[in-house]
Amino acid sequence: MAEFMRWLGTERGLSFADFNELWEWSVSDLGGFWSAVWEFFDIPHSASYDQVLADRKMPGAVWFPGARLNFAELILRQARRTPEETALVVQSESGGRRELSWREFSDQVASVATELRKMGVSQGDRVVAILPNTEAAMIACLATASLGAIWSLCAPDMGHVAILDRFRQIEPKVLIAQDGYVHAGKMIDRSAIIAEIAKSLPTLEQLVMLPVTQDLPNGAVNWSDLTCNDASHNFVQVPFDHPLWVVYSSGTTGNPKPIVHGHGGIILEGAKQSLHQDLRTGDRFCWLTSSGWIMWNAQFTALGQGASVALFDGAPNHPDMMEFWRFIANEKVTYAGIGAAFVTVCIKAGIRPRDELDLDALVSVGTTGSPLTSDGYDWIYDALRPDVWLAPISGGTDLAGAFVCGNVMMPVRAGEMQCRSLGNAVRAFDDAGNELFGEVGELVCTEPLPSMPLYFWGDEDGSRLHESYFDTYPGVWRHGDWIEITPEGGSVIYGRSDATINRRGLRMGSSEIYQAVEGLDEVLDSLVVDLEFLGRDSFMPLFVVTAPGVGFDDALKDRINNAIRTAVSPRFIPNEIVQIAEVPRTLSGKKLEVPVKKLLLGGDPETVVNRDSMANPDSFDAFIAYAETRQ
Repeated sequence: MAEFMRWLGTERGLSFADFNELWEWSVSDLGGFWSAVWEFFDIPHSASYDQVLADRKMPGAVWFPGARLNFAELILRQARRTPEETALVVQSESGGRRELSWREFSDQVASVATELRKMGVSQGDRVVAILPNTEAAMIACLATASLGAIWSLCAPDMGHVAILDRFRQIEPKVLIAQDGYVHAGKMIDRSAIIAEIAKSLPTLEQLVMLPVTQDLPNGAVNWSDLTCNDASHNFVQVPFDHPLWVVYSSGTTGNPKPIVHGHGGIILEGAKQSLHQDLRTGDRFCWLTSSGWIMWNAQFTALGQGASVALFDGAPNHPDMMEFWRFIANEKVTYAGIGAAFVTVCIKAGIRPRDELDLDALVSVGTTGSPLTSDGYDWIYDALRPDVWLAPISGGTDLAGAFVCGNVMMPVRAGEMQCRSLGNAVRAFDDAGNELFGEVGELVCTEPLPSMPLYFWGDEDGSRLHESYFDTYPGVWRHGDWIEITPEGGSVIYGRSDATINRRGLRMGSSEIYQAVEGLDEVLDSLVVDLEFLGRDSFMPLFVVTAPGVGFDDALKDRINNAIRTAVSPRFIPNEIVQIAEVPRTLSGKKLEVPVKKLLLGGDPETVVNRDSMANPDSFDAFIAYAETRQ
């Protein structure tokens, strides 16, 4: 970030007293800022742009018309600079440890691209995959992108209905899949499900398999045959807004939205994000992620800066909760990313990795997925390293980036994100569209971003895109989170605004209640919803998962209520506390507050949630039973 600011001074004659001044410039002079990112990072291209922003409207902004480039070419240029340095390290329960140099990585991408071209894949065709977080997914994605084809990925632990709900919409030509995987020491055979998925995709012309549990099925091509051929790169040069990949909304409340991002937008967002993550060549980056989460895609941000990426494919709690941290120590990772929920699990397990492991290489820790509690900040500084840089981020699949994030030049304050992301005109709005400071409001973005969705696949008139982000404040992106902008320019995320709790006029998200309740040793997990609706009084049930051996009695309920009264407010003491076995979660680990709320307000159990998009579908049965008692 400091280098970028110095460059702006030297090359553009711009100077800023602090980061907040830089941010104000970045969201007011969009052309100046995004052209500076293009030049500072020396984005490879075969044709330059005519102007930065030809149409500033949202939705429908037109970025960098005339430019021609390719995402894969940007990622793989490091292979020319340091061919023998490490590009990828993979630790997989299914296949052990592997390491690829930049030369090997690049050569395999070229080989796979050539073989895909022989299969008839060309610009605009869709290549889909069901793969874990290993090198095969990274290679296949770049090979697809290099052809100007469009990539889409699902995690192998997703239900086959959920996968078909996604892939059927985009009509793929090729499917690449692994027929099984090992998780927590157990082999999971997915061969029958893969066969069913392939049979149910009518446009599919070729199945490529990574056989783990079975022999190669008839008609399938072995993945290993695609990676071993001598080939050269031929990066198809595409317009800035040419589709790169399709990612999906969680799909928990209806058919998943197929979100299309473009080559140029992802290139620039990744480059800009690397400033906030302080990434460069020589770093070793790891984010604990499923291949079905947008944080899988975010790993390319590090690769784009020439950093090495360490891929962890397995259960982070097997054989114990130290497993992931052993990987971080053994691979000398400099930047470790985790979900906030994983931090909570580490706290509950009582582990202190620094007592057992050499974490001297670890410089930075990122978190996302849900708000990180103040206890989480304390644990990271106490249990990992007291001088680590903790930089939580919050953004979304929708824009493949972060709205609020870190800045190594600013203080870290517990419970806050350090700054708003450069180029992201993030504000807090009240219901009337007035900007708020020091108060909780809707997270909005008042200016377009290059990485905003080009469109939703199949949304011919754009109505679904408009309804998703722009129907509350015309011409302004509403993200669906509660945010407070602090006087220092930082921010606090309070959870989803569509799972809002409104107790006698005081509105808030759920994260503060979770921090208070889950801070008790007796409570492992919790979920809260507010059933205020159409003039009803607020009724707020709290569902808790208790620790093994803990009795669920009035004494525990009193401790929970006292924790909320002390940490939050007496207003937010629940009307009822209910014991459950599991909190229902999405495949990326988010609590299913909105489907539970819709169910308890009278929604049809069959339609309020898509169980194939849940990590633990049986957990929803307890809420159906509870809903019946409230009728």
